[in-house]
Amino acid sequence: MKEKNYEKVLLFSGVLSSIGFPEEIRGDLEREFGEISYISPSFPFTFTDYYDEEMGTPIERFFICFSTLITPDILADVKSFTNRIEEKYAVDGKRKINLDPGTMSVGNVVLATTKNRAHRIAIGKNLFAEVTLIYHHKGFESFSWTYADYRSPEIQAVLLEMRKRYLSVLKG
Repeated sequence: MKEKNYEKVLLFSGVLSSIGFPEEIRGDLEREFGEISYISPSFPFTFTDYYDEEMGTPIERFFICFSTLITPDILADVKSFTNRIEEKYAVDGKRKINLDPGTMSVGNVVLATTKNRAHRIAIGKNLFAEVTLIYHHKGFESFSWTYADYRSPEIQAVLLEMRKRYLSVLKG
């Protein structure tokens, strides 16, 4: 039986930052994953105070995506790399930037994480992934575990813009 290839997906990262988006970090990411083709507007991150003590405030949320499509089976490698970037730019052991890489396909948004939960699957390298959103009826639908910011109209608009760009690249 002939093995079927994975459909290429859009590589993106949700970014939480108390230091903006320094050129050094952008450069590290582009050297590893190719050109960043889109940076979303930033939004105040007020959905939780979970990161305040570690990162300081204010924290902004924005998204980046890359021009080169990938196969979804390298997501664990991507997350391992972004974890190293977070550590590299930490101050006194505290992250100032949090990179949450994921993939977007025609039908869903998948996020990588270090934390295991009932709805997550192992993807290798002690990492996990979850389907965070599905695309259905011209919009994204969430689950009980979907992060609050990913449910917000502002973030969903950004994700729809990223999906539009992804579909354009797929069409060639």
